[in-house]
Amino acid sequence: MSQAIVISRRAVLAGSGALVLSFSSAGRLTAQDNAPPPSATLAVARPLPGSLKQTPYLDSWIRIDADGAITVFTGKAELGQGIKTALMQIAAEQLDVDFDRIKIITADTALTPNEGYTAGSHSMQDSGTAVMHAAAQARQFLIAEAATRAGVPAAQMKTQDAAVIAPDGRRFGYGEVVSARLLHVAAAATSPLKDPSQYKIMNRRIPRVDIPAKVTGGSAFVQDLRPDGMVHARVVRPPSYGAQLAGVDDGAVRKMPGVVKVVRDGSFLAVIAQREFQAIEAMRALAAVARWNETAQLPDANGLGAFLTSLPAQDITVLDRQQSASSGAKTLSATYSRPYLAHGSIGPSCAVAQLDNDTLTVWTHTQGVYPDRAAIAEMMGMAPDKVRCIHSEGAGCYGHNGADDAAADAALLARAVPGHPVRVQWTREQEHAWEPYGPAMLIKLDAALDGGGIVNWDHEVWSNTHSTRPGPAGSLLSARYLGKPFPEPPPKPIPMPEGGGDRNSIPIYTIPSARVIYHFLPTMPVRVSALRALGGFMNVFAIESFMDELAAAAGADPVAFRLKHLDDPRAREVVATAAERFGWATKPRAAAPGRGQGFGFARYKNLAAYCAVACEIEVDRDSGRARMRRAVAAVDSGQVVNSDGIANQIEGAILQSMSWTLYESVTFDERRITSVDWSSYPILRFSAVPDEMEIHVINRPGMPFLGSGEAGQGPAAAAVANAIADATGHRFRDLPISAERIKAAIGV
Repeated sequence: MSQAIVISRRAVLAGSGALVLSFSSAGRLTAQDNAPPPSATLAVARPLPGSLKQTPYLDSWIRIDADGAITVFTGKAELGQGIKTALMQIAAEQLDVDFDRIKIITADTALTPNEGYTAGSHSMQDSGTAVMHAAAQARQFLIAEAATRAGVPAAQMKTQDAAVIAPDGRRFGYGEVVSARLLHVAAAATSPLKDPSQYKIMNRRIPRVDIPAKVTGGSAFVQDLRPDGMVHARVVRPPSYGAQLAGVDDGAVRKMPGVVKVVRDGSFLAVIAQREFQAIEAMRALAAVARWNETAQLPDANGLGAFLTSLPAQDITVLDRQQSASSGAKTLSATYSRPYLAHGSIGPSCAVAQLDNDTLTVWTHTQGVYPDRAAIAEMMGMAPDKVRCIHSEGAGCYGHNGADDAAADAALLARAVPGHPVRVQWTREQEHAWEPYGPAMLIKLDAALDGGGIVNWDHEVWSNTHSTRPGPAGSLLSARYLGKPFPEPPPKPIPMPEGGGDRNSIPIYTIPSARVIYHFLPTMPVRVSALRALGGFMNVFAIESFMDELAAAAGADPVAFRLKHLDDPRAREVVATAAERFGWATKPRAAAPGRGQGFGFARYKNLAAYCAVACEIEVDRDSGRARMRRAVAAVDSGQVVNSDGIANQIEGAILQSMSWTLYESVTFDERRITSVDWSSYPILRFSAVPDEMEIHVINRPGMPFLGSGEAGQGPAAAAVANAIADATGHRFRDLPISAERIKAAIGV
């Protein structure tokens, strides 16, 4: 992978704001004590940067101990996106210490700031920005304290290797000058950030700290936790949505080897055993004797488009900038669709919980420890401060899978055996059948061409909500099946500018007349919630596929056609870089039979990272199988902290997007989910991974961080579809573009 460095940068913020002391008896604020005391005033001329707005005290983000140990706190969770490493780099850079001196604590309701969910590619924008400014301001306070002790002006002091150095060479280690209250101050709106030209740790490809344990078989995931005295539990799930437990004869199960307890509360049914396989055997036996009343009525999985448009909708006008098109304009229309998509986590969801006296601790791979705590506390009838949620990585997920539900399961079962850690592990079938899916979507596009350019654009999208995360207890699966069930909260759209089903529905291209309507569908026939990129994936897929269709109608090259409609210079540079590095202009359009090239571009949410993807696809005409041979991407994420981490994100986005685009679809009959294993829900295999991938990272020193974790999915999907159209001469608008669909279309 190569990296393109762009020299332009904004002026570095300098100076400090008002110093505010809060005379708390605690040496360090807890995450709940974020508001200034009544006697304090917070004089700032502008909003605090990043998540400092919600948690303004410096020692909520940076702790320096008397022995010189430095700890960074973040409310964001490590999900495999490399956020631990990036935040450690930021803190080390701004504090002028070696990377290895930094330790980090992530997403723990007892220790870290409340940053909501780790979602929407916000980790760098919110937490990275907060840590950067908190570390820079902490360095300033350390300098000021050391200068007082040295009796010299602060401007004459410098920092190096975790120490403040006086002009005469006297050295004041950070641990020597820090005190319990030195960093217990509210942040200022501006910070003495280091000049990016002087960076030694940021903009370096430091290896990720989370990788070694994962590749050596160490304890890396929540699935690996084995605290002393732990027991194992399994939940017996209903056979279908809404099914109620009519009866169960559990006498024989209670006598099985190792069984500690059979737990039933309404239609919530589970078993606890001393060993894991004992719990599995008991779960199977319990499931065999459970009797259920089923009522689910699911739609026709093969007619989802018609089903979606038939549902009652709440129409939301996202954009209305309409002008009359000229009478000579050429009009085009197209409809695109995607099915329900599973997260397909390689490791099924898991959690460990322990109830000691009146305090519940839950280890969970949720992406929102604070919202999950609120939901679990409500379900358990406990005060939130009596519930602690600690994030522990799960083996694979971007979005709302079964993690929160497994945490709720563990909490309920920990109540049944107080004092014992209870480990709940979902099965593959349970994960596939019960996790919240990414919603099915339908998009209808109309456009008019005049003079070789787009003069009118009309975009309609039909979709369910894209988030049913906790919050309320009713967001948790098991809470709905208790004897006194918690009601499922009503679905709500996510407001723009970030949006849910309408995310990225406003075209980034310059078009004189445009309209976007979101037909929000409150009715949810299957369980849905957040899946990586939310509606941005499908909206970009549709827009970028349609851009190729419009380019063909205008007789224009697809890349040139995009550039013609782009005014944003950063967008233009990303498109041009991907095309140039791919060799778009020089590559023959029909290099070999069955091969095609495709292009896709977007700015995620129209306010985060820019990403363009060019790819070459080979289609086997006998089988219909499409395989990516090569992909080249360019990404602009603002200031780069770790280019390798950004490349990891875009590479992963391309692979996941390929899987969604070519293979994945949740299937069901009139009552039950049927895609409950890897045979019925196929995903991308190693044999289908591209031969080559290049990620070109454009650095913007001094510019704000732009989230990149979800920037590549839409552009990659469109690039794949456009390349298949180029290779076969057939346009595929419905996902997945499976081998069966390709073979049927090309008539082999």
